[in-house]
Amino acid sequence: MAGIYIHIPFCKQLCYYCDFYFSLSLKNKDIVLDSIVKEIELKKDFFENDIIETIYFGGGTPSLLSIKEVDRILQTIFNYFKIVKNPEITFEANPDDINSEYIKDLFSLKINRLSIGLQSLNDKDLIVLNRKHTAKQSLEAIDIAANCGFENITVDLIYGIPNQTIDDWIYNLKTTLSYPITHLSAYSLTVENNTALNTFIRKKQLILPPEDIYIDEFSILKNYTYAHKFVHYELSNFGLEGFFSKHNMSYWSQKKYLGVGPSAHSFDGSKRYWNVANNLKYVEFMSSGNIHNTVEILSEKDKFNEYLMTSLRTMWGVNLEYLSNNFSSIFKDYFLLSIKKYLSQKLIIESNNFILLSDSGMLLSDRIISDLFYI
Repeated sequence: MAGIYIHIPFCKQLCYYCDFYFSLSLKNKDIVLDSIVKEIELKKDFFENDIIETIYFGGGTPSLLSIKEVDRILQTIFNYFKIVKNPEITFEANPDDINSEYIKDLFSLKINRLSIGLQSLNDKDLIVLNRKHTAKQSLEAIDIAANCGFENITVDLIYGIPNQTIDDWIYNLKTTLSYPITHLSAYSLTVENNTALNTFIRKKQLILPPEDIYIDEFSILKNYTYAHKFVHYELSNFGLEGFFSKHNMSYWSQKKYLGVGPSAHSFDGSKRYWNVANNLKYVEFMSSGNIHNTVEILSEKDKFNEYLMTSLRTMWGVNLEYLSNNFSSIFKDYFLLSIKKYLSQKLIIESNNFILLSDSGMLLSDRIISDLFYI
């Protein structure tokens, strides 16, 4: 099985924390979409005989597309690739773009998973993040999606926002989980280079909360989602049984995926590909039939490190049998030796030939995982 990701590189407004590639101008939208369709055609043999199980519209802001444009992209994919009978088709949307007519039309295109970027239900937080929508629009968006037939609704929340209190975070969770959602992605605010947020933090115009606040908010997140029967299946992802993100799980399980659109990444099992992160250059490449712009051949060490990075973030963890069957013995030996100190500190646990992060280990996941990389 495999997946396809479509990057829609347009936004109405710059979110201060975002470092994904996008353009605030829509003047080149038509030619970029023409190029995305052309890229799908050019890469029709990317998977050979693999069957597509998931399709994901991300960005940027996919909800800036018209229904006709979404349909055109989907029809092109279905024309050129083998697709399972009922693929998971995810579509990211901003709350301020959601209305009943648009959502009904998306649903009619067989899109069956709607991802709504709430980020917070506090207008004060949304101003800090420079989000365009309001908290009221967020809740209305969930109701509209449910009323239009969507049974698989996922939302995004962010914690660790400057000036966000514990009570604010509890309100976000309690309110969100009282609505008809099936999945929640919750991220601690990350300050990326080359973002407005990084500039504000550096100039002390905004101050991040202390580390103990992040720890408390993560603990509250786990408790509230557990109480609502959401399974914590990946570090930042929580879902009801049967509603885990199949598309993201394909990334974490080393399945092949094709990314189309400016800045999109692809993986064929041994090589990783990057499209250029520039709309006009992307259009130029596609018009000339230049399929791939940057290629990285993954070494065994690269594959091992990526397997650790993705697997330790999930509730399934590292499969020692998989290590034995897919890597030279030196990697498994190194891994078993390296985890001893974390086992003794109860930051990592062993269960039925699987190695997992403990609850306390999750709080230090980046530090632990990077320390376990084979250098």
